[in-house]
Amino acid sequence: MIDTFFAPLAAGFASIANFWTLLYVCFGVAVGYAVGAIPGLGKGTATAILIPVTFYLEPVSAIGLLIGIAKGSTAGSAISAILMNTPGEPSSAATAFDGYPLAQQGKAGKALKMGLYASVIGDLISTLCLIALAAPLAQFALEIGPVEQFAILLFSLTFIGALAGNSLVKGLISGTLGLLVATVGMEIETAVPRFTFGRLELFDGLSLIPVAIGMMAVSEMVLQMANHRELDRQVAEIRVSSDPDDSRVTGREWRRCLPVILRGTGIGVFVGILPGLGASVASFMSYGATARMSKTPERFGKGAIEGVAASESADNAVVPSSFVPLFALGIPGSVIAAILISAFVIHGITPGPLMFVEDAEIVQSLYAAMIVASFALLAIGLIGQTFFAWVIRSPMRVIAPAVLFFCMIGSFMQGGGLFGIGVMVIFAVFGVLAKKLDFSFVTFLIGFVIGPSLELTLRQTIPLLDRDVTNLAQHPIAAVFIGLTIALIAILALAEIRRRTRAVLALSEGSVAFNETGRNS
Repeated sequence: MIDTFFAPLAAGFASIANFWTLLYVCFGVAVGYAVGAIPGLGKGTATAILIPVTFYLEPVSAIGLLIGIAKGSTAGSAISAILMNTPGEPSSAATAFDGYPLAQQGKAGKALKMGLYASVIGDLISTLCLIALAAPLAQFALEIGPVEQFAILLFSLTFIGALAGNSLVKGLISGTLGLLVATVGMEIETAVPRFTFGRLELFDGLSLIPVAIGMMAVSEMVLQMANHRELDRQVAEIRVSSDPDDSRVTGREWRRCLPVILRGTGIGVFVGILPGLGASVASFMSYGATARMSKTPERFGKGAIEGVAASESADNAVVPSSFVPLFALGIPGSVIAAILISAFVIHGITPGPLMFVEDAEIVQSLYAAMIVASFALLAIGLIGQTFFAWVIRSPMRVIAPAVLFFCMIGSFMQGGGLFGIGVMVIFAVFGVLAKKLDFSFVTFLIGFVIGPSLELTLRQTIPLLDRDVTNLAQHPIAAVFIGLTIALIAILALAEIRRRTRAVLALSEGSVAFNETGRNS
């Protein structure tokens, strides 16, 4: 077992032990880290742009560069989430929940370093899992059919809806609205246009990038600009922090966060292997599990370092593990994996089971390049954090225009030109309203992302079950997740009823006390 793991890996390291291959891998990580820190761009944009550039490179150098971009971007997106509360990618939204309060408390260095360490550990362990377990996990993935995938997606949406926000009802409403917006475009089976209003740009549906940028980044900038004086005061407080512990991770914090990182990595690996879920699902599942298992859950959302560790470890663990179905089955498990298929094809490689036979040396070299990228991420991240840390010393009137400029670039590139900017503006308004009314924009985005997959798998599930729910007994994995969904809704509904009952009783007692005081006076 050990020989079958290390021997091919050693051969892979020997094949990439040259200056140019290592340079391209490290360059990819550096580009990805910088792109990830810019709200609205992200790994999908950078990878798609650079695929034509890799045409003249060797296959390992080309694909290693693109994988380096994916790894670096996923980690880099935590920078803007922590420093500006505007995640570089939607999957880092959970990082902002505690990372940004830490920055406001003068602990930006601590949050950035923990985010980087958690990212590197999650990424490295996930890469090793990909190398060691690709074949057996691919067999498990084969058992995940439409029925199972529908059940998993439904459970994920319910789970996140329950965690993201203070109200289960509002969380589920947000997720449902996200599913509704995801129906815009051509109907998946009959190709009938839905909610397109005659606009050709809507026939392929709304692009995720302008929707996410509008709801998260632009709406946040609008709200922050409206409160820029208070924010500038907070920035001044951050600037004068002199405690050395505020810029490093202490041993006590490591002891608290290491189990969280390992759990988050496990969640990220599991979610990444299952096609269609994505890094956002893993990040919020890990954050929610950590908050619920904590002895002091009230700290979360106010600057708990464990929240940063949980979300970043799961977020980054998804990237390597999402390549399991791509490498073993030829099925992309994520957006970045789907983009990488074109890079494989350009270099004459067909992802799937035959790749391990026909291109075994290339697979071994890619494994080695991914491990190199993990260590390069640590070095580049430590350097990059010092470069990006100037952001916290800049007033909001300087930061906001720059962020909005990059948001417009990202929406323009990924949303079909000016139409994408228009979509961004519309969802920015929607995002401001959602935040003001305490609706979860995160659940909305998750519903929007998984909407097409949820609809497709539901349409496939109905005939597969022959319109009879009892046939779920033939799909035990799906039955378990449906049962978990029902149990979760029941538990949270009871908790909500108890909370509202206590609030009513407290209000009644306060009213009685007020009346008694009035009579006595």
